[in-house]
Amino acid sequence: MNEPLIELKGVSKSFGSNKVLDRLDLKIYRGEALGIIGPSGTGKSTILRLIAGLTNVDEGEIYVQGVRRQGLIEDTKDDPVGIGMVFQQAALFDSLTVEENIGFLLYQHSQLSPERIRQLVNKKLEMVGLPGIGNLYPAELSGGMRKRVSFARAIMSNPDAPKEGAEVLLYDEPTAGLDPIASTVIEDLIRDLQSMQGVCSTYAIVTHQESTIRRTADRIIFLYQGKVQWQGSVSEIDTTDHPYMKQFMSGNIDGPIQVAG
Repeated sequence: MNEPLIELKGVSKSFGSNKVLDRLDLKIYRGEALGIIGPSGTGKSTILRLIAGLTNVDEGEIYVQGVRRQGLIEDTKDDPVGIGMVFQQAALFDSLTVEENIGFLLYQHSQLSPERIRQLVNKKLEMVGLPGIGNLYPAELSGGMRKRVSFARAIMSNPDAPKEGAEVLLYDEPTAGLDPIASTVIEDLIRDLQSMQGVCSTYAIVTHQESTIRRTADRIIFLYQGKVQWQGSVSEIDTTDHPYMKQFMSGNIDGPIQVAG
């Protein structure tokens, strides 16, 4: 492969006395769909927040297209690659309409007219399969619809500043709490967005759901005790003899992974 689009080198992160990442090395390449899996509390979501620039590393370095990032995302105005994040709980503003949620940053930080922003919002809603709901509020939507609205917000960009658009999307448990049918809709949407021109060609996804792992990822890394313990293609999940992966995918309580309390 070529130079990684995003690279974490020797990254450590602790919260109090809990060290969740321990000199972690990780590479994400342009055009790939990376799945990050592992037991709860092992730092999977923390990796996404570090990549997004929402949290600082304690030790180590993060590179975006070969350029070392210094500080948080608000301190770094010249990241060579736009990065968007879809949070587990959708994180919509309850007091704003769908249109206002999706267009929030453009309303606040662009010179675009309200009409132009509405047009852009409607286009993004069509991309995620929710045309015509811009006037609704989050409380009027199902869980799956709220997730799709959060996708639309993550891919929203300013046509006058195309470099600010998200080339990389980070999904944190996008199918958590959804029924199997709603999960399938989200999984299909994740793949569809990757194939759409001018949206995002690269993503990393944190998930526990087996269907989401198999349907949205090409390469898998297994995280445990702050390090990548296994990595391989989705097709290798069923054939690997690695004890961590075998125990995790089977749900067996007996094995090297320690079961909490």
